[in-house]
Amino acid sequence: MSSRRNFLLFCREMAILYPLNFALYQNRPPGMAAKGCNNLKTSDFYYELPKELIAQTPAAVRSASRLLLYDRLTGGIRDGVFTDILRCLRPEDVLVRNTTRVIPARLMGLREETGGKMEILLLRRVEGDTWECLCRPAKRAKAGHVYVISPRLSAEILGDAPMEGGKMVRLLYEGIFEEILDQAGEMPLPPYITERSADSERYQTVYARQRGSAAAPTAGLHFTPELLDAIRAKGTAVADVLLHVGLGTFRPVGEENIEDHKMHAEFYQVTPETAALINERRKHGGRIVCVGTTSVRTLESVATEDGRVLPGSGFTSIYITPGYRFKAVDALVTNFHLPESTLLMLVSALSSREEMLRVYHHAVEERYRFFSFGDAMFIGDMRPEELAGE
Repeated sequence: MSSRRNFLLFCREMAILYPLNFALYQNRPPGMAAKGCNNLKTSDFYYELPKELIAQTPAAVRSASRLLLYDRLTGGIRDGVFTDILRCLRPEDVLVRNTTRVIPARLMGLREETGGKMEILLLRRVEGDTWECLCRPAKRAKAGHVYVISPRLSAEILGDAPMEGGKMVRLLYEGIFEEILDQAGEMPLPPYITERSADSERYQTVYARQRGSAAAPTAGLHFTPELLDAIRAKGTAVADVLLHVGLGTFRPVGEENIEDHKMHAEFYQVTPETAALINERRKHGGRIVCVGTTSVRTLESVATEDGRVLPGSGFTSIYITPGYRFKAVDALVTNFHLPESTLLMLVSALSSREEMLRVYHHAVEERYRFFSFGDAMFIGDMRPEELAGE
């Protein structure tokens, strides 16, 4: 069996994000695929990654992770540390971050009558105490079955959800829901992270506010309050958007042609204040630097053809691949992503597939740490002194 197939099987076994079957939002709008993909195949985005480079724990200090700087104008690469982001940002720029907060969405329950186990992943609150969920084993999640999560929390299966493989679940409790969930639920860490940390805040950004995500926007994990203060002191503005990270971001690509893949929608919000700040900075020559792919997808979902960012909220299913013409985003801070993933396709759209695979090969050779708790990279147009670290 080839090394590529071995690694892809490893990723599939990890279910990319959760040890649950991925559900497809059949009632969501189809993904907006970029034009000009030139019939690229999913396998065109494969790269070799030694398993030992998959980060199991975060850096001891958030901002002490490494940073690969990539100049998309010249193709130049420099290896640095994350605090070098200060050299990349300019006074006229605006740094855009996603302020979503991960909820302890993973629930482990027992059916009192039989002792049968059920794993429940909360995906989206539909109304009141009713949620769209994924359940494992799904075949045993029958309507009417009640699973005890904790002495204060139980889950009743109501029936099938609109999405394939999903279930509608009513949570039964007395008291303040957020407090009960914090006590009974588990942080939905990716299953390739086998070492559980006692500090669940390390899987949150320091600026996480609005609860609702099933995964962290991991590019933001590198920022500290001190680093953000230094960025503001330089003159760079910091703007907030919201995108609740769900299965749409991490659903594996099962189709051979990337144009056949359908993205599934996630909730976003851009306030009038954020839109006005971004538009003002761009008007005066500033760059829009996004922290993470979720911020990119949010801005590109609300941007006009001439690059203006409009306020609004809703669900986005935008699908960005090589050939896409960015309307609002100029640069990106991001982690290193899984082979053959939509996230790797998105970052490749900022340069090219060939260039990004070259950069990833460099990262592997230099022993960068990959995925959620791994190192970061900066992708953007850089001045010589910025790339040189002078």
